[in-house]
Amino acid sequence: KEFLVEISGTTVTITCPSTDDSIVWESAGTKLTSNERKHVIENHDSSPANVSCSAGDTKYEMYLNARVCANCEELDALAVTGIITADLLITFGVLILVYYFSKDRKGRASTSAGGRPRGQKVQRPPPVPNPDYEPIRKGQREVYAGLEPRGF
Repeated sequence: KEFLVEISGTTVTITCPSTDDSIVWESAGTKLTSNERKHVIENHDSSPANVSCSAGDTKYEMYLNARVCANCEELDALAVTGIITADLLITFGVLILVYYFSKDRKGRASTSAGGRPRGQKVQRPPPVPNPDYEPIRKGQREVYAGLEPRGF
């Protein structure tokens, strides 16, 4: 037979597996004689404890290691399932929106300044030379004769 343990906030309720009328509870060295099968521990501090209940010659022992908190909210399985399902639906909705908006952008021409035309690379002709920087030809040395190296 097993104990039934119920936790709500900082209250721990333990039900003894014995069905006798006179039950003696023992918790942390303290004995309590009661006619109830349930033992309620108010403001449990989450510290491990040995709890036992005995009725007649039969003694049931249990090691209680229950974590409790004052500000916890209890959620049932349906609420947890609903939260997870809603999260997945919202995530997939955002993924589908991002996919369709990015799909439409691929077909449009880019108007940005740094855009390059797609496709094959086009060979461009060399730039037109600037007449101020023409190379010296053999017959035109007199134009540059006045440019003497300067001494520092």
